[in-house]
Amino acid sequence: MFVMVEASHPSKESRAAFNSSVRPGGAIVVGGDHQGLGIARSLGRRGIPVCVIDDEQSIARFSRYTTHAVRVESLRHEQQTVDSLLRIGHKLGLQGWVLYPTRDETVAAISQSRSLLANFFRVPTPDWNTIQQIWDKRNTYRVANDLGIPTPQTWYPPSLEDLETIRAVLPLVLKPAIKEHFFYATKAKAWRANSRSELSEKFLKASALLPPGEVMIQDLIPGNGSQQFAYCAFFKSGRAIGSMVVRRTRQHPPEFGRASTFVETIDLPLLEELSERFLRAINYHGLVEVEYKLDPRDGHYKLLDVNGRTWGYHMLGATAGVDFPYLLFLDQAGESVQSCRGRAGLSWIRLITDLPTSVREILRGCQDWRTYVRSLRGFDVESVFNREDPLPGLAELGLLPYLALKRGL
Repeated sequence: MFVMVEASHPSKESRAAFNSSVRPGGAIVVGGDHQGLGIARSLGRRGIPVCVIDDEQSIARFSRYTTHAVRVESLRHEQQTVDSLLRIGHKLGLQGWVLYPTRDETVAAISQSRSLLANFFRVPTPDWNTIQQIWDKRNTYRVANDLGIPTPQTWYPPSLEDLETIRAVLPLVLKPAIKEHFFYATKAKAWRANSRSELSEKFLKASALLPPGEVMIQDLIPGNGSQQFAYCAFFKSGRAIGSMVVRRTRQHPPEFGRASTFVETIDLPLLEELSERFLRAINYHGLVEVEYKLDPRDGHYKLLDVNGRTWGYHMLGATAGVDFPYLLFLDQAGESVQSCRGRAGLSWIRLITDLPTSVREILRGCQDWRTYVRSLRGFDVESVFNREDPLPGLAELGLLPYLALKRGL
């Protein structure tokens, strides 16, 4: 059912506390792209009602597993997001439902208003004391360095003149300490600087977009997707209840990927140990993805980013034996959850971005076409296309121009 909810202020009733001993009635997925669609499918297949809330044209609203779909004006600002959640929750009777954010800015909004939202919803997102350690990369790298977890060498020059103090071999990377302050303005995750003049030029551009002190200069770790890895988990009480480790073999764009396009499960115990050390230190609870890149110069896996939510390829977990959204729902329902680890040797693909990106890389001579064709023959999970739930895939094809314009796919 597709529902449009008119704007209004949250009522007093929407702030009333609920009985937390009652099993949650359903799940609210905040963001309806392929990531949100994966959550809806995971829970909907088990008969759990799902409400999808989005500020974009959502493909998840076409899923047979979506009970309600609501379009709102914006989910980029904390107060708007919180007001929208409470308003919709009250109007549709979603008291006690579990919140599943799919973007970093909604994680931050929910975390900062966690006590308010928890009076009406079940909120597995940790409080701000924890989330701020991964929301701002300056905090992330500080914690990692204190724990002896390798990270890329990083500088935080306050001004253009301070670039002269960075004595490092080019190329270097410019990236934001807080991704959302940069991403929506540029549709890029980071910029490469191949020369000192280019570094200065891009530093000035980034400084015009970001608050003072948020521009980071970072050592560029060489290598392609074969050196990109991630640890994924449902983490609780200092340990992983469910986990898997992956190689993020291909991404879009190829160098500084906004999203993975081809992912394979592997066995790599070292990343489990490093990631769990970090998550324990920040008292993390919930779903999380910790990203690394293997530096061929010193053989260290270096922590790049931590996402306190589901991630684009999380649906690979169910095929590997770890259904992350369902594990979280069971936990929020107060049910016991058995420990599980994803088995190696399975793969996920997002064809709509993987195919054009890989064709360009093959034409540039940066990717072997035979290896690529072999990966197309053997993948286990496609991000959107599914025989039992075909409409979201058809809808995404129709929305291609919109998606390319809105967020570069």
